[in-house]
Amino acid sequence: MAETERPERRLRPVPLLFEPEEAAADPEHFFDLESIEDPRELLSRATELTLAFRAATDRAVEFQAIAAAQLADPKRFDRLTPADIAERAAWTEDYAMKMVDFGRDLLRCQPPK
Repeated sequence: MAETERPERRLRPVPLLFEPEEAAADPEHFFDLESIEDPRELLSRATELTLAFRAATDRAVEFQAIAAAQLADPKRFDRLTPADIAERAAWTEDYAMKMVDFGRDLLRCQPPK
């Protein structure tokens, strides 16, 4: 039986919740995954977490780029060079320049506040 085509559904990542300190202190504890015995449920929850972490990483990188572009803005009296930005963010200077450009692109696309 042929499957009907479905439009690509954008998955919303599961919200990331902070774990209590005592749970985070246990190196074997990771978002309570170790307590899930059903492999189907474990795969499902681990996949949700993977998507959430990827989304969080992508969003954090966008904020890094925006900050880099703002710090490198020639209109700022205290602007930083790409080398200064690279040092602060533990990047190479080439990567810092790419992030500044990416941040400028993002800032151009933002609606006015």
